[in-house]
Amino acid sequence: MDAYIERAGLGHILEKVRGEERLSLEDGIILYNHPDILALGYLANIVRERINGNQAFFIYNQHINYSNICTNLCKFCAFGRKKEDELAYEMSVAEVQAKVRERLDEPISEIHMVGGIHPDLPFSYYLELLRGIKDVRPEVHIQAFTCVEIHHLAQLAGLPVDRTLEALVDAGLGSLPGGGAEVFSPRIRQLTCKDKLSGEGWLDVARTAHRLGMRTNATMLYGHIETMEERLEHLDALRRTQDETDGFLAFIPLAFHPRNTEMAQHADTTGISDLKNIAVSRLMLDNFPHIKAYWVMIGPKLAQVALAFGADDMDGTVKEEKITHMAGAETAQAMGHKTLIRLIREAGRQPVQRDTLYTVLTTY
Repeated sequence: MDAYIERAGLGHILEKVRGEERLSLEDGIILYNHPDILALGYLANIVRERINGNQAFFIYNQHINYSNICTNLCKFCAFGRKKEDELAYEMSVAEVQAKVRERLDEPISEIHMVGGIHPDLPFSYYLELLRGIKDVRPEVHIQAFTCVEIHHLAQLAGLPVDRTLEALVDAGLGSLPGGGAEVFSPRIRQLTCKDKLSGEGWLDVARTAHRLGMRTNATMLYGHIETMEERLEHLDALRRTQDETDGFLAFIPLAFHPRNTEMAQHADTTGISDLKNIAVSRLMLDNFPHIKAYWVMIGPKLAQVALAFGADDMDGTVKEEKITHMAGAETAQAMGHKTLIRLIREAGRQPVQRDTLYTVLTTY
């Protein structure tokens, strides 16, 4: 296979990968522009297996989106709504608790909770939300509130980000999800989400969380108007931050879903572009422990293939996802853990059920 990589013109990158040498942004451009997806997959799989062997992880989790009322109203988002919109909603603490109670018979180890930037809900609501979940399910790990939401909550509380996070942790917060990163490029943010926290602001919140000992994830929304260079600058910013803090657990490339957004004229991403983003991410983010193939975004079949293209995690059971589905996703709202195990096994990998912090719960 090495001879095949040489013939594909990627011998110099193979040498770097074998030698565990960091790839440059120029290397990343070569990879993004290269037409041989199998060659890219082979290179990414070297790194994937070096870090995670043959394991492929999943989690038994539940998603809760507490409100879609949002002041940002990003052009790529079909979820956010103005407060007066007929599709706008916000859940009370009791309603969120009811969602948790519905699944008490399932071995859920994580509740993943995000929402919009709500103009009116007080900081006390978010503390009560966390405490309310813990009252119903004390043992569960709550991964909640993107870096964008945390910045907003700090403003609500009139506190610096570190003290805001400490208050949330005291109420039950365990870790932060990776959403809201989008693409860090100021050009992209000005054109698509000008009212949102800046890319540097997002990274500052992540750094603060890491300094407090919290673990977080990171994402990149690709497949709209960003350039390859902007994708790589985004990955490099994450890589440099990880060098500094070592607080990121997983990177999740998120495929843009255009339907019902202000950018509906754009086409869906293709299977090749999805696999390429996973492979390039694995190769560039040499200091990230995990790369997710999020089946909600790219479909379970392609996520299964992605386990040979750099990904080592398929996320989890999810149990009701709204954000991507409001943008036209045709995947299921949830997936049974037995299906995840079957998909992983068929891909030739060893299924491993994990918790949020990647502690192994069961190896199948």
